[in-house]
Amino acid sequence: MSEQHQSTPTQSALIRLKTHINQEIIGQEILVERMLIGLLADGHLLVEGAPGLAKTRAINVLSKGIQGDFHRVQFTPDLLPADLTGTEIYRPQQGTFEFQKGPLFHNLILADEINRSPAKVQAALLEAMAERQITVGQATYPLPQLFMVMATQNPIEQEGTYPLPEAQLDRFLLHVKVDYPKAEHEKSILHLARSEARTEAAKLKPPFEAITQSTLFAAREEVLDMFMTDSLEDYLLQIVLATRHPSVYGKDLASWLQYGASPRASIALDRCAKAKAWLSQRDFVSPEDIQELAFDVLRHRLILSYEAEAEGITTDLVIKELIARIAVP
Repeated sequence: MSEQHQSTPTQSALIRLKTHINQEIIGQEILVERMLIGLLADGHLLVEGAPGLAKTRAINVLSKGIQGDFHRVQFTPDLLPADLTGTEIYRPQQGTFEFQKGPLFHNLILADEINRSPAKVQAALLEAMAERQITVGQATYPLPQLFMVMATQNPIEQEGTYPLPEAQLDRFLLHVKVDYPKAEHEKSILHLARSEARTEAAKLKPPFEAITQSTLFAAREEVLDMFMTDSLEDYLLQIVLATRHPSVYGKDLASWLQYGASPRASIALDRCAKAKAWLSQRDFVSPEDIQELAFDVLRHRLILSYEAEAEGITTDLVIKELIARIAVP
């Protein structure tokens, strides 16, 4: 099979969007690709990285590129569930209550430092992510058809935080780690910041023609139709099942893992691998697609044993070992 095939109009539109975002968010190609994969796979992202790495800017640029509305919520210890979902407001003139929508009724949500807020607030967000609706009193309100949450965690400061339980982490499609840009990229970032500081120069910049949401929904259908061989499907399942039965692949792996990934991981890895292949302008999924996405799909779904943590073993190392020991079809 050929490496690439003739792109569909939908693919060309998404590739154009990807190029545009990479021009605005320099040196974070993996984050940009994962955001697009999240959109195409209709899932949510948990992004871990130090402050100042353009996470807010990235999702803001993405929202403008798909004609979506964006809202950033700073999670703080005093945040309440109603601050996300909205609340009933009493109108004395009419003598009735009227529902005032909260920030969750936007297309793209940035939940900044999600682990800064208590469990009730986290639960309200995660329920909306899973059910695509919120309930206030006896009324249920559907969220927009295009709805994606990108939650961030700061890996540096852990004091005064409320870590997400493993069962809630499982609701996220991908757990993406963002690192500092390379030196050459940082130089380009400096030049971009200078040009944007000049108001007139910014005005002369040609506007990007945003893709429609209907184009994005059509892209999702094309992603679902991506071809994956039966042997590759079995390979994908083997990787996930190996996290539950690691002793098959070595006593060391068995001693490192306490709990493996749920069936949500299989579904996520399938959809994400197809989305990556589609973005690469191929008409088939390759083992490399599965291997690369396995880290982001499984990273937050594995629970290490105390022995592994004492030895400094990370979930990424466990996933790397599993991929190395499972035969590729």
